[in-house]
Amino acid sequence: MQVRCVTTTSHEGQKPGTSGLRKRVKVFQQENYTQNFIQATLDAMSSPSANGATLVVGGDGRYFSPEAIQLIIRIAAGNRVGKLIIGKNGILSTPAASNLIRKRKADGGILLTASHNPGGPDNDFGIKFNVSNGGPAPESVTNLIYENTKKCDKYYICDMPEIDLSKIRVETMDGFIIEIVDSVEDYVNLLKEIFDFEQIKQFFKNNPNFKVLFDGLHGVTGPYAEHIFVDELGLSRSSIQNCVPLPDFGGSHPDPNLTYAHSLVERVERENINFGAASDGDGDRNMIYGKDAFVTPSDSVAVIAAHAEAIPYFQKTGVKGLARSMPTSAAIDLVAKKKGLEVFEVPTGWKFFGNLMDAGRLSICGEESFGTGSDHIREKDGIWAIVAWLNIIAAVNEKKPGSGIKEILLEHYQTYGRNFFSRYDYEEVESESANKMVAHLRHLISEGKNDFIGKTFDQFTVKEADDFEYVDPIDRSVSKNQGIRIIFTDGSRIVIRLSGTGSQGATIRLYVEKYTQNASEYGANTQEALKPLIDVALQISKLQEFTGHDKPTVIT
Repeated sequence: MQVRCVTTTSHEGQKPGTSGLRKRVKVFQQENYTQNFIQATLDAMSSPSANGATLVVGGDGRYFSPEAIQLIIRIAAGNRVGKLIIGKNGILSTPAASNLIRKRKADGGILLTASHNPGGPDNDFGIKFNVSNGGPAPESVTNLIYENTKKCDKYYICDMPEIDLSKIRVETMDGFIIEIVDSVEDYVNLLKEIFDFEQIKQFFKNNPNFKVLFDGLHGVTGPYAEHIFVDELGLSRSSIQNCVPLPDFGGSHPDPNLTYAHSLVERVERENINFGAASDGDGDRNMIYGKDAFVTPSDSVAVIAAHAEAIPYFQKTGVKGLARSMPTSAAIDLVAKKKGLEVFEVPTGWKFFGNLMDAGRLSICGEESFGTGSDHIREKDGIWAIVAWLNIIAAVNEKKPGSGIKEILLEHYQTYGRNFFSRYDYEEVESESANKMVAHLRHLISEGKNDFIGKTFDQFTVKEADDFEYVDPIDRSVSKNQGIRIIFTDGSRIVIRLSGTGSQGATIRLYVEKYTQNASEYGANTQEALKPLIDVALQISKLQEFTGHDKPTVIT
């Protein structure tokens, strides 16, 4: 194979966010834009270097993935990478890729995904680097990648024929190994080791009228869901929908929430479906929704933690600790306190959980952005969370027949109280306006803090406020300015932060949380219960005044 050194010029703005580099497809299609970023990523591999390394490659199948994978193969060969393990047809869910990296003891992985963002020629693409523990690259690595992009003046590429990704096989060229693997098999085997599939199957057999509906949103999880729900658990094919991965996700937004998974929500309500679930573009997010019972992500991870003893994996390993991202409600903290477990509050970004897992201090964790997972891999895992709920329902029904999502939630509230929680997303806000709003809030909690603390808004009195800072208990690294928190004397709180997961403009996320131990409120509508607090959040932030956005794009 002939290796060429190609002269190039650097591109501005190739700074990876919390989950890699995400831009519009047309940006990645610029001359040498993708090539530069791949080269910069390989150059950031220092222990070991890319030379002789083994890398896992795959993604959610979105538009531009086939072209990008062929570029990765050629540039990897040009940089003397030893072996690539690639999902058949380039398909690998993010959790499946994390598992493969760990199982094969690979040196890392290159994932092609923009997660829950839309796909297609006019939408988003992304490239993300995972390290050898299977988790997202830490800031030390992503910062190095960014520095490499700023000085990138050449890349190495190998002239070679296009590789057929449709056939499972091993191919060797001049010592460079390409292995095409089944995208689904290893991951399904992992879940069968974690959960009691036989117990779930027996539950379905004993409850033939218990209806299930999974929505793949035309993302990567379709083949995984078909194998698990239909082939393994014996459900009918009518129990899954939108399970053919498409480059543009069928023209929809592959984000499992009440807005974008509306087809699932409508069918669950109309057809009285007991258990509805959805996952996103790359398979790391999930939504659980039953008839008259939406499970917030904050409640979902808390319920899984509360019922961990029902899951064989945790029966073997025990539960070492629990964690959540800072904006996520404190529901899981209450579980940790009752069970005597350590609990951590970390910045948004799954990489922050990885250090705790590798140190043996964390087992179950979650983010309010529909991400839930455990230490079985180093990514959040949508299908894992869905099967965890099925395993819990099956176990609970052995003691309390007739228990579904709603009954399990209400029992949880009776034990721990209820954390009302909601998130308002304002997408594609003009960056300057968003930054002005944040500057206003930072002034309130710094120079204006003496006047702000103790001030009452409606019935809410400010107790404390800060810009969240996290010191990693394992490596002592410090992450500053992770989101503005305003906590009131009754324990309610609001959080405001800018998200780094979009590809264009800024996304403002507003989080509101109210805790109650009043049993008469447990069945209340979330938005009605939170409306006074939401009004106060908008008043304090002046969000509408700064941005001109009267309504959020998405409410979850």
